[in-house]
Amino acid sequence: MSTSKTKDKYQIAIIPGDGIGKEVMEATISVLDELDIEFDYVYGEAGDECGEKTGNPLPEETLEIIRNADACLFGAAGESAADVIVKIRQEMKMYANLRPVKAYPNTNALFDDVDFMIVRENTEGLYIANQEELTEDGAIAKRIITRKAEERIIDYAFKYAKENNKNKVTAVHKANVLKKSDGLFRDVFYEVAERYPDIETEDFYVDATAMYLITQPQSFEVIVTTNLFGDILSDEGAGIVGGLGVIPSANIGEDGALFEPVHGSAPDIAGEGIANPMAMMLSAIMMLRYIGENKAADKFDAAILKVLKEGETLTKDLGGSAGTMEVAEAIKNNL
Repeated sequence: MSTSKTKDKYQIAIIPGDGIGKEVMEATISVLDELDIEFDYVYGEAGDECGEKTGNPLPEETLEIIRNADACLFGAAGESAADVIVKIRQEMKMYANLRPVKAYPNTNALFDDVDFMIVRENTEGLYIANQEELTEDGAIAKRIITRKAEERIIDYAFKYAKENNKNKVTAVHKANVLKKSDGLFRDVFYEVAERYPDIETEDFYVDATAMYLITQPQSFEVIVTTNLFGDILSDEGAGIVGGLGVIPSANIGEDGALFEPVHGSAPDIAGEGIANPMAMMLSAIMMLRYIGENKAADKFDAAILKVLKEGETLTKDLGGSAGTMEVAEAIKNNL
C-alpha cells in the first residue's frame, strides 16, 4: 500500500548504519539518482558506530530526521539492531512489516514460481522484548496480544491483497497451544475476513506453515502473522528464494515508513566492496511504490531483473565475482 501521492521533491531520510549498510546504500542511491525524480537526502546516524561515538545508538536527532521525511532508507545495524530498528518502529508507530518472498532468476532459488508477501505485526508480542524480567529461578517473558493491534494488521493484509490482485490471505498462529493469545488472533482474523468476501481465507499452525514453505510455497499469496512468527518465517522464505541478499522489507505506519534490507551489517565482509546491493535496491523500490512513484519503481525493478537474467554481473553470494558498485553500474546501464 502506498501514500498515493506524487510531488516535485521528496525528502528521504538516509541512515546507512553499520558494516555493509554503507556500501549497499551508496550503490542504491547511485541508481535512484538516475531516475527522473527529485530527492532531498537527509543523512542521520544510527547503529554500533554511532553508539560508540555518541553513547547512543539512536540519537534523538536521527529520529527527528525520520519524523520529518517522506520515507526513510535504512542500511543495516550491527549488535545494536534491537535498540535501533525496534525503537524506530515503536517511536514511529510502524505497525506493519512487509517481507516479500519472490524468486528471481540466477539467485539459487529452490523454486522459480514463488511470489508471496509476509505481513507481520510490528508493535507487540515477544519480539519487542519489553516484558522480560529475571527472577531467582530464571527468566520470564510475557507475550501480549491485543485485539486492536491484531485487527489493524489483519485488515492491512486484506487491503494489501485487494490492492495487489492477490486472491488469498493465510493466517499463521499457534492457537492449539497458545489458546488465549493466538486464539484471539485467529478469531479476529475470521472476523476481519467477513469484510472481504471476495478473498479466500485459510489458517495454519506456524510449525505446519514452516513445512509448507518448503514443500508448497507456491500455494501462498499473502501471509499475516504475529511479530516473532513473522520474523522467523521471513528468514525461511529468504532461504527458499536465494538468501538474504535478495530480500527487502518495509515498515509502514500511520506517521511514516522505513525501508531496509534484512541481511544485517555482515561485519565479515564489510569494507570489501563485495556485498550484494539488491536487497537494499529492492527495498528502495518498495519505497518508490509507497510514495506513489510506481513508474519509476517498475523501471528500477525491470533493470534489476534484466541484470539477474543476464547473469553476468552478480556478487559472490549469487555465484558471481562482481563488486557492489559493479552491480549498481550494470543496473544503471539497464534503466
